Amino acid sequence: MKIIVGSKNTAKIEAVKEVLQEYPDFKDAEIIEKEVGSDVSDQPLSLDETIKGAINRAKNCYSGCDYSIGLESGLMQVPQTKTGYMDVTACAIFDGNKIHLGLSSSFEYPIKVTKMVLEQGINISQAFHKSDLTNNPDLGSQEGAVGFLTKGRVKRKDYTKQAIYMALIHLENPELY
Repeated sequence: MKIIVGSKNTAKIEAVKEVLQEYPDFKDAEIIEKEVGSDVSDQPLSLDETIKGAINRAKNCYSGCDYSIGLESGLMQVPQTKTGYMDVTACAIFDGNKIHLGLSSSFEYPIKVTKMVLEQGINISQAFHKSDLTNNPDLGSQEGAVGFLTKGRVKRKDYTKQAIYMALIHLENPELY
C-alpha cells in the first residue's frame, strides 16, 4: 500500500507515520512525502479555509497511490475567547473518490501573536518569532506553537495526530459512513 502525504513538514510526516503504525491495514504502508500547494492563504483564517487547505493538499498529491493525506492548521473564530480565534488542525484523507475529515482539539494563541497575524498577514511561526517569543523562525515544523505554549507537554506532532486519528474513524468504520 502506498500513501502520499501532501507536505514535507517534519512534524506532520512523523505524526502520519506514528499513527499509521497503530493500524494493521496501514502499518506496512509506504509513506511518501510530496510538497504540494494548499491553494489557500499561507495562514488560513477560518475553519472553512483550513478544511479546504487540507482537502486541496490531499487531492493535489493523489497520484499512483491508495490514499493521500492533507494536513492544514489554521485559525477559526471562537466566541468568548480572548482573541476571538483558536488554532485547529484539519486532516483530509482522500481515497480517490471520497474525502474523510478529522479535526484536532484547538487552542488560543497569545493576544499579540493573533493580532500580528490578523493585522500584518504573517503566519504563526513568523508572528511568534517577530514578537520575540522564540528564536526559532520555523516553529511550525518542529515543536510548534502548541509545544511552546504547553512547555513541551503537547508537541505539534501530537496535536496533528489527533486530527489524523479522527479522519481514520471513517476508514475503520466504513459501514457507518
